[in-house]
Amino acid sequence: MAAHAAVPARRGRARSTGTHGWGVPVTLGVLYGLYAATVARHGGAATLGQLWLGLVSAVVLAVGIHMLHRYGRALPRELRAVAWGSLTGIAVGFLFSLSGASVLSSSGLGLAAAGVNGAAAYYVFYTHEDAAGRPAPY
Repeated sequence: MAAHAAVPARRGRARSTGTHGWGVPVTLGVLYGLYAATVARHGGAATLGQLWLGLVSAVVLAVGIHMLHRYGRALPRELRAVAWGSLTGIAVGFLFSLSGASVLSSSGLGLAAAGVNGAAAYYVFYTHEDAAGRPAPY
């Protein structure tokens, strides 16, 4: 029997330090934080408070994306789609509110973005899982 015929089984989980672990959430968080700080400036000089706003916004969004990506599979597909839609709606509504828009228009835009993203996420989860919620084999 050849030594190369059998591949040893891996024990435990693979480490998530690649782009699917923290790379994509951090990149999206940094871009979001920079945009939030830029919108909050209103064309004036940058202040320390605006930089803190951008930093906190970046961290909150990056952690939210990472947690939903990593632990979201424990939720049923409906709740997971609602969670992704909620994260998107909150992020969009917050950015729009920084521009000086009213609370009603910020909430409306956030709800619209949440609905569209939640429906799209549900469609993706529904078409990529079997009836029991397991990823479909390819």
